[in-house]
This record gives sequence, structure tokens and C-alpha cells, in this order.
Amino acid sequence: MTTIADRLANAQLRIAQAAQISSRNADEIQLLAVSKTKPNTDILAAYAAGQRRFGENYVQEGESKAKALQDSCPDIEWHFIGPLQSNKTKVIAAHFDWMHTVSREKIASRLNEQRPPELPALNICIQINISGEQSKSGTTPDELLSLAEKIALMPKLTLRGLMAIPTATSDKQLQRDEFQQLHHLYQELKRLYPQVDTLSMGMSNDLEQAIEQGSTMVRIGSAIFGEREKR
Repeated sequence: MTTIADRLANAQLRIAQAAQISSRNADEIQLLAVSKTKPNTDILAAYAAGQRRFGENYVQEGESKAKALQDSCPDIEWHFIGPLQSNKTKVIAAHFDWMHTVSREKIASRLNEQRPPELPALNICIQINISGEQSKSGTTPDELLSLAEKIALMPKLTLRGLMAIPTATSDKQLQRDEFQQLHHLYQELKRLYPQVDTLSMGMSNDLEQAIEQGSTMVRIGSAIFGEREKR
């Protein structure tokens, strides 16, 4: 029977192989294990295998996991990667280390105001709607620099980079084109803000294409934990 540790090792191997093909250093690419809808026992199994970065999509579920595991797994790095309503920002500000889906100044401002003073600055990725689909969250490429400028002035936030969910398609060229656009935006942001070092793009089905186009963090869920429960 294949274990979570086995699947985690296979995901790391895929990252290493994709990096080698693209003449990149695999150490430049972080694996974010997407644990949404999965029980704490699965997170503990991945933790025991060496995984430390975990991504959650749902506010209450993520808060519950962070509280439950804070003593047994004190060095877990919690990343929020789901949509966020402004009335839920306080939970993210208090219990997460990273927020990947900021696309509005209002959300950023509330996170900055609500970040507890004893915690380090909350790491922020701006979500870009690179495909232009109305069903997807994210700011537009044209609005990116204006939003980045505002976030960079917020003392309890640290602007770290970009995140996106490109078009769900089997068209490899379309995937590459969108990933390439994101990489260009990332390079532009990086030139303006030296602390920017994260391009969060690529998932279980397209991580190879994402790494080829410069991803520094891939978000992998089903390839590690199995298919998710439907909500």
C-alpha cells in the first residue's frame, strides 16, 4: 500500500526531475502540501516524513488544524490559499504564516491591522487572475503594481510574490503561455521589491510546466493525500 510518505517522496522526485530538465536547482522550488479537507492524521504523517509547509483553503478548518497541531508540530508553516471574505481576515492574521490570495487593498489592510503584534509580519502573495475568467478571484495584471505599492507600505505585512491558478486545460501550450506571463509579472515585481522571492504556481497536474516557466512554489494536494472530499 502506498503511504503519504511514499507519495510525498514521489512529489519531491517530480520536482527534482522537472528542475533538472529546466536546468534549475531543485532547492529553489518549495513544495506546499495542500491539506484542505484532510484529517490531522494525514498532516502528521506528512510532517513525520519531513514536510513542513501546508496549505489550507477554508478559514475555520485551517484555524482548527493550526490550534490542534501547534504543540505537537510547532514548526509547521501554515499557508492560506483559498478565497477570503473580509469578515474572516482576523483568523488568518492570527493563525497563518502566509496568505496567498490577496487581491484587494481592503483585505490587505485588514490583515495588517489585525496581525497580532507578537507575531512576525504576515507573508503575502498577490493573486493574479491570469486567465481573465470571471469565475476566478485575483487582481488583473494591470492593477498589480498599484496593489503591490500599497501592501509594501503596510508594516505588519511582507510582500513575497505572486500566486495564480491558470486555466484548467490539457492544452500544454496555453499552460506555458499563462505561466510565462506570470513569470514576467513576477520578474517585474522582483525588480521593484528586493524581498520578493515567491512565484506560487503549479499543482499536481501541471507542476512540470510551472517549474519550466520559473515557479518557486508548487501546491500539491491530491498527489500526496489522495482525492479530496467534495464540499
